Amino acid sequence: MCLVAVLLDHGLGEPRRWHPVVGFGNLAARVEQRLNSRPGSVARGALGLGLLTVPFLVLVWLVTLWLPEPFSWLLEVILLWLTISLRGLAEHGRAVAMPLGQGNLEAAREAVGRIVSRNPKTLSEAGIATAATESMLENGADAVFASLSWFVIAGLPGLLLHRMVNTLDAMWGYRNERFLHFGRFAARLDDVMNWIPARLTAATYALVGKTSLAWQCWRRQGGQWESPNAGPVMASGAGALGVSLGGPAPYSEGMRERPVLGGGPEPTADTIEAAIALVYRGVALWVAVLFAIALLDLT
Repeated sequence: MCLVAVLLDHGLGEPRRWHPVVGFGNLAARVEQRLNSRPGSVARGALGLGLLTVPFLVLVWLVTLWLPEPFSWLLEVILLWLTISLRGLAEHGRAVAMPLGQGNLEAAREAVGRIVSRNPKTLSEAGIATAATESMLENGADAVFASLSWFVIAGLPGLLLHRMVNTLDAMWGYRNERFLHFGRFAARLDDVMNWIPARLTAATYALVGKTSLAWQCWRRQGGQWESPNAGPVMASGAGALGVSLGGPAPYSEGMRERPVLGGGPEPTADTIEAAIALVYRGVALWVAVLFAIALLDLT
């Protein structure tokens, strides 16, 4: 099933119109406008999350009970395809790597500004490559490996709950006046749901990259990052690629000092491609392991 979903994603990519994640995001924006009064409230944020997730989970559960086996299997494949976004990840990364490799920094800055929250206007060539590489590694964990993890752990309900919570964290998880309290529940739940998948992702990056360096960086540097889940992923990924990530980065509020992760030279356009390849090798490993387990269950 995972193999079929990955092949669909590779062949078709994401729907250009009527993507369910985009539709869910639009609905979440309207709920936030109604519930997020000033000052924000953790309870209202939790209520908003419940209103957005529970009806969908109940509906999917009822549909899967009602559908006969071939159609329920097809529904699972389609929803898994719509949530993993592996090809979309690669397309966004290559949209940065191509102009960067050609020396077109303005086009590269514009492209990287679409996938990261930092201010791209002042980014150097290495800064652009760093931002895009970090995005590939972190979104590989969030949008690919975590979705596969929760599908294996809890089927469609687990997959959909993770994807919805992750989307709400991306929309509401800011530490500013508007979302500091309202988005706290979504952010903490996302941390909890990503704890195991993040460490599985870090282990995967180590296995399919520069293994020894990745393990060392994970062990020594993973806990230095602000996010408890992104730290292991980014440290292991940087080590697996043999480059240095992190360091100072410009954001709208000013320069943010971040720990240096990994070991080696600064990233380049080639590093972005290497990060994409790392994620693909990790997915191939997961699909192979899951396929082997399924064959053993049949025997």
